[in-house]
Amino acid sequence: MKLRYPYCYLFVINLFLFSGSLGYAQEKNNAFLEINGSVTDSNTKDPLVFADLIVQGTNIATITNTEGDYLLKIPDSLQHKSVVVQYLGYEEQTIPIPALLRNDNIRLNPSVTTLNEVTINAPKDAETLVRLMLKRKGDNSFSTGISMTGFYRETIRKRRQNASLSEAVVEIYKQPTTSNKRDAVKIVKVRKNTNYSRLDTIALKLQGGPFSNLFADIIKYPQYIFSEDNLSDYIFTFDKPTQINDQLIYIVNFKQRPELKIPLYFGKLYIDSQNFALTSAIFSLNVDNKVLASELFVRKKPSRATVYPTQANYRVNYRTSNGKWYYSYSNILLTFKVNWKGRLFSSYYTLNSEMAITDWEPTKVKYEKPNNRNLILRPTSILVDEASGFNDPEFWGEYNIIEPEKSIESAIKKIKKKLDKVQ
Repeated sequence: MKLRYPYCYLFVINLFLFSGSLGYAQEKNNAFLEINGSVTDSNTKDPLVFADLIVQGTNIATITNTEGDYLLKIPDSLQHKSVVVQYLGYEEQTIPIPALLRNDNIRLNPSVTTLNEVTINAPKDAETLVRLMLKRKGDNSFSTGISMTGFYRETIRKRRQNASLSEAVVEIYKQPTTSNKRDAVKIVKVRKNTNYSRLDTIALKLQGGPFSNLFADIIKYPQYIFSEDNLSDYIFTFDKPTQINDQLIYIVNFKQRPELKIPLYFGKLYIDSQNFALTSAIFSLNVDNKVLASELFVRKKPSRATVYPTQANYRVNYRTSNGKWYYSYSNILLTFKVNWKGRLFSSYYTLNSEMAITDWEPTKVKYEKPNNRNLILRPTSILVDEASGFNDPEFWGEYNIIEPEKSIESAIKKIKKKLDKVQ
């Protein structure tokens, strides 16, 4: 059986460091409002992770981080609008922006899942539902390309210490889901800082950057996870359904067949009951086979080192607009164990990348390559060091970003102190 590679998501582990530079475009200078706050469960007060916040009547959006915090930047011209807050399994809220400025802490109420007549028309088995989801992807997605603005963050940690932090605003030309052409990405703004001494004698480099997160889009790139041709490698079962925005959502569990020993996936698919569109997916790669799992991710490594992943977790979310669904967020978390010959202790590295779409519009204009080739990203590109942006508190300007978690905020403060000493 042919081994199926997940995403082309490869990490370069090498004794040699890469060099080069990526430029960035000039930002816009429009006035905007900035709102910081949190989204929590109204009953338990627990943070709601990856909740969507969308400026009503626009495509401007952001998402809460893993601590339930958000940062939303809104042009002054839209301050009369409202913000729609959505989270799977909770009642949607629409909050006028003036009210949100007075109280930016949002409390969502859990929704009560009700079984209605649509359940009667549900596919009789979970695999049939997944096949319908893949078959109808063209109907549930935009038929034209989409011009997107996104925020990308990438971190590398050795054990619990931050060793590398990269952030970028990117422009994406998202090809229609029915097209075999690959999406296009270019850099708008980027900053990166890496402490190579903390990485020991190994330099971990993430190959692909934002492309790795785009490839997590199951609807656009089903071949990297499962397609209609290899669904028979999996066992699909129904879980208890949930709701979003008063719409019933089917939950499908999937895992590879036990007789298959190659690394495949297991997780959950969240599928809209009305049109069979994928709304979210949370899944992991089976890394029990260390040798084969290592082959999927490690492009280069020192001969004295044995490297293999201990976990590979993925998440992808979609939003809806006028009955069409589009890619909105993805998160990838990988942990590697490195064993050295002649050393008593192993090293552990965690690599995390996430990308959120903060604005978009359908377009019939095909992507044109920018004149500056340094702006173009490819699946083999590696974001390189550009630390200066960390010393500029206004670096991102009006661009929406994912609110940094406390650990990332701490890392940014340390980078600033380091830069201050150099200057």
